[in-house]
Amino acid sequence: MTALIFGGAASGKSEYGERLALSLPRRGELLYLATMEPAGGEAEARIRRHRALRAGKGFRTWERSRNLAGCPLPEGGTVLLEDLGNLAANELFSCDPLDPEGAFSRIWAGLQHLRGRAEHLIVVSCDLHRDGEGYPPETAAYLDLTARLHRTLAAQGDLVAEVVCGLPVIWKGETA
Repeated sequence: MTALIFGGAASGKSEYGERLALSLPRRGELLYLATMEPAGGEAEARIRRHRALRAGKGFRTWERSRNLAGCPLPEGGTVLLEDLGNLAANELFSCDPLDPEGAFSRIWAGLQHLRGRAEHLIVVSCDLHRDGEGYPPETAAYLDLTARLHRTLAAQGDLVAEVVCGLPVIWKGETA
């Protein structure tokens, strides 16, 4: 199964993704693929919070902020990728000048690599596409990149769920 779980900040999307990962039948390990770079106190606090929330649930954590295509995850596991928005920012803003097409290609190749190795891939992502504001070109490039990744992953995935106030709204597929 491939699933895209998205929602706003503090919507419960990570918890829902974890519950989904734990509920799926599996042969291999539970793998938590963390993409946030620990850049500053706020990021480090979020990382500590997420580690505490998944403690004792059986996840083995892999830290990988970019280049998922080179990630040597073991085969057959259930992979929870947290989160696509961080990964997109890491890939997009690591290049000067910005290269949205290159970032998309690298991220998509990485997701395909994970799908090829995992029994189940659950991708958690942010929902940033509803405010209608105008943004500087760099921010617009990031929003366009994440929207394209969401569309592509949703089209090819088995499950697409938006989490609102902790409640999943299933847009495609069925939960396990």
